[in-house]
Amino acid sequence: MSEVRIAAEPRTEFGKGASRRARRAGKVPAVLYGHGTEPRHLNLPGHELMLALKTPNVLIRLEGLDKDNLALPKSVQRDAIKGFLEHIDLLVVSKGEKVEVEISVNLTGEVKAPGVLNQELVTVTVEAEATNIPTGVDFDIEGLEVGANPTAGDLKLPTGATLVTDPETLVLTVSAPRVEEEPTTGAETTEEAAAE
Repeated sequence: MSEVRIAAEPRTEFGKGASRRARRAGKVPAVLYGHGTEPRHLNLPGHELMLALKTPNVLIRLEGLDKDNLALPKSVQRDAIKGFLEHIDLLVVSKGEKVEVEISVNLTGEVKAPGVLNQELVTVTVEAEATNIPTGVDFDIEGLEVGANPTAGDLKLPTGATLVTDPETLVLTVSAPRVEEEPTTGAETTEEAAAE
């Protein structure tokens, strides 16, 4: 599990105007909460934060506060058009603590021809230790035949992770390829109608 160190500074101004000023200065407004403490309002450096968030479920060590805080991103708001970070909520975590996170389901291999693969589930929710969150779970589909429909309960999760998603949820289905019916010609349709 990767850990990224980011310098944080307490935020003293609030409201839309203050948030806009912070963003113009290259900072992202953030709220740090959890462990029964009062929410803390922070500004984080935008570029470093954007790079950190490229890693799913990244652990962020916030420096520059009265004490270092280890946090997980819980909610990220981006500008709908330009995609830049507008705001982030961070959850305080500690070593040994269990947290619920979403991890990706990565399919490996090929289904048996002529089967057509339909992936129904791209992420699953698991509970894992905050400092040991898996990046994803691999699922081997090599040789699966038409009619196969494995569920979340069939996934072999990394050590220390427990499944939270309903184990009956479909991960994927393997279906037969669609055969397009040949269109009937006008003459055949007239003959069929006459026969009736």
